[in-house]
Amino acid sequence: MRVSRHNGRCGKNGSYNSKHNDREFDVSNAENIKEDLTPYNVYWNCIDRVPVFDKDRDENCHTFTEAEKEFYDLCYTDYIDGQNERNKEARHLERCRTTDDLRTDKRTCPEETIYQIGSVEETIEHGVLLEIVSEFMTTMQERYGSNVHILDWALHIDESTPHIHERHVFDVTNKYGERQPKQEKALKQLGFELPDPSKPQGRYNNRKMSYDAECRKLLIDICKKHGLEIIEEPMYGGKKYQEKQEYIITKINGELSELRDKLSSVQMLYDEALVLNENLSEKNGRLSAENEKLTLNNDDLATENKKLLEDKSRLEAELEKKQVEISDIDTFASTVASHAYDKACEKLVGEIASCVTDEESKELDRFKSKIQESTNPVTKVVNRFALEQLTIFQNGLTKIKDRVIKTVRKTFASPSKKTKLQIEIAEGIKPSLLKDLHVTVRGIRENKEADSISHPKKPRTAEQSL
Repeated sequence: MRVSRHNGRCGKNGSYNSKHNDREFDVSNAENIKEDLTPYNVYWNCIDRVPVFDKDRDENCHTFTEAEKEFYDLCYTDYIDGQNERNKEARHLERCRTTDDLRTDKRTCPEETIYQIGSVEETIEHGVLLEIVSEFMTTMQERYGSNVHILDWALHIDESTPHIHERHVFDVTNKYGERQPKQEKALKQLGFELPDPSKPQGRYNNRKMSYDAECRKLLIDICKKHGLEIIEEPMYGGKKYQEKQEYIITKINGELSELRDKLSSVQMLYDEALVLNENLSEKNGRLSAENEKLTLNNDDLATENKKLLEDKSRLEAELEKKQVEISDIDTFASTVASHAYDKACEKLVGEIASCVTDEESKELDRFKSKIQESTNPVTKVVNRFALEQLTIFQNGLTKIKDRVIKTVRKTFASPSKKTKLQIEIAEGIKPSLLKDLHVTVRGIRENKEADSISHPKKPRTAEQSL
């Protein structure tokens, strides 16, 4: 793994702001920050001098901005006051400044260093990172704390890779006995030489380069002490040494390129969807026409179905009536027997008596004809008498018939005789009634089943047909 120690003071927007480090802003608007992990970030500043979790901070804790302001007021007020007096004496009032001007000036503001071990693909546990960097800062303070002052640091675990932001300031005591921020003179006072003493001091040949090389060597040694395998060859330039804003912009540009590719794919899918939509629209037109046709057919079917339902209701009512009659066949048979008995007594008795009388009269006529046809002289007187008597008897049959009808009706009308005969009649006709009623019910049920098969209950739409 590589160990990264990147320094910077200012960017395109001026000196770096410490508010990012102690999350002195609304983290919900930052896409690169995992808000649920922010409470476990660790912060330290030179005023409170106690490490604290983000979630444990209260109103008594100083923000990094407050701590840096207080440090600059405490350490550099004498320098500012003295320098302002000297500016006034030299009649350069425009050069007068405050300690806050000193804190935000890109030449005298705090320097920020970001410590990271590994990368997004491979890194170490944040607790190990904090232990290594804490040991490094302690060692550097022991060696160079007279001129290098750590103002604050923050362990961030709520971004893609654990890392530490540390801010410090270099100062030196000037000829007036005042402490003032001055990086190159502070490092010279600490004994650092130019990387190439044969060349003049400049951007690529300064004591800060020697100081950073010493810091890198110490940091790698501490990492090895903790059992880490570190790539010692430094990597200059590239995205690891870009300013934070530039790095973010580069990352965003890469994401935009990916989004453009995805957008191109989406556009292709959209075009295909348009073609499919046109085909569906055409198909829907055909379906609408077919559905309209089916709707007309459905109206006809609905009318027919209504009629069938009415027929069904009528048949069901008839069936129910028949079923009731079947279930009460005994009562039904008794009722039929009672009516049949009464009608028989009223009609049949008279008819039977008339038929009997007619037959008897015919028989008497035949008997009288035989007597008249006799040629015997002895019986001629007897025959004449017999004919006279038979004629008298024949004339009296009508009166006899009325008495017979009256007598028979009286006999059949007696309660005991009537009840007995009605029971016998009911038992005799019940099997025939049951048979006839079962045939009728079966016929009604078969008609209902035939209607349900030939006529569906629910008309179908065009979509259902497809």
